[in-house]
Amino acid sequence: MDVGLAVVALLLASGIAVGAACWLVTLFAAPFFCKRRRPGSGTFDTWPPVTILKPVCGLEKNLAENLRTACDQDYPDYQVVYSTQRQDAPAIGVLREIESEFGPERVSIVVSDVKIGANGKINNLAGALSAARHAIFVISDSDIRLPPDYLKAIVAPLADPAIGGVSTFFKAADACTWYEQMELLTLNADHFATAMFAGVIGVSDFCFGASFAFRRQTLERIGGLGDLGSYLVEDNEMGLRIMRAGLRLAMVPYVVETTIDLKSAAQWWQKMNYWDQNTRVARPGVFAASLLLRIIPLALILAIVRGFDSIGLGVLVGAIALRVSAAAMVLGVALRDRSSLRSLWLLPFKDVLSLIWFVHAYSNRSVVWRGAKLGLTRDGRFVPAAPQS
Repeated sequence: MDVGLAVVALLLASGIAVGAACWLVTLFAAPFFCKRRRPGSGTFDTWPPVTILKPVCGLEKNLAENLRTACDQDYPDYQVVYSTQRQDAPAIGVLREIESEFGPERVSIVVSDVKIGANGKINNLAGALSAARHAIFVISDSDIRLPPDYLKAIVAPLADPAIGGVSTFFKAADACTWYEQMELLTLNADHFATAMFAGVIGVSDFCFGASFAFRRQTLERIGGLGDLGSYLVEDNEMGLRIMRAGLRLAMVPYVVETTIDLKSAAQWWQKMNYWDQNTRVARPGVFAASLLLRIIPLALILAIVRGFDSIGLGVLVGAIALRVSAAAMVLGVALRDRSSLRSLWLLPFKDVLSLIWFVHAYSNRSVVWRGAKLGLTRDGRFVPAAPQS
């Protein structure tokens, strides 16, 4: 092996060693997270009234079931606001059925075409706020399924006035096709695993917009929704503004489910590119470091550089074994989702492809958002896509 290849091999081996150490720690962190999974009830003497904001767009898989769980909470006083932007939205019929079932005291439906940016979710939430009756808000995406004790779990930390926002973890569920199983592994074996690790060691300051609680007063303190509609990763920007206002973000060791609903392999590929672009914009340093967590493709490149000798093949086999073992521990122990273990055979293939998405996140300055192609600035704002030459 010449000097140049030897240097490349050494760099690859060093990166693999760091990534392997992280996955080894994650493997042992999973049982610890499981023990902390259900937080205490907080310090409220009386549970404060809450408004759940549920922005709704399309007619998603399991939509009625997921939306209805927001109305079945073990909580004394709360309101659910379902919002959409069109009177002829496909989900309107489902929303009317839920409103009829639970009544107007529990359910409010808002149809508003207000637009404050390219981010459809923020536009939807802007309309929903007009019907919100209470001083504590909980944002819950339409594809999120909520257990009955969810509201108590996510609202409890707000008893501390220094806490400005509270997130829960979420896991993917209902994967049917092979590409939906790939998405499940991305969300559960990658995103959840790294967030869990950060939470266990106490360095998490995430704002997960799919499941997020905050006070009306806090929203006013950061200037309202304002220009958040101009951002791709609106929840990250909201979290940053809350921290700049002198408040803290909290993560509770509680997991909700998000339904995977992909129509085709092409849509899955587009979604994978979106996830990496999302992370690069929100956490550029964390995203750059995530290259070291991709130990399987790094080990494959090392094996190629070494001509598939015994050392190169040994590192590759070891990387696959460690990565799959850590993912199995996360899925089976931390998430208690043994049915997803059947998808683990796809993990090495997904990880190899993830190197393409990693590079694409740096090379591409546009994103497909709800069917429209938009450009991105360096700080994650939407701009019109550059015309093709």
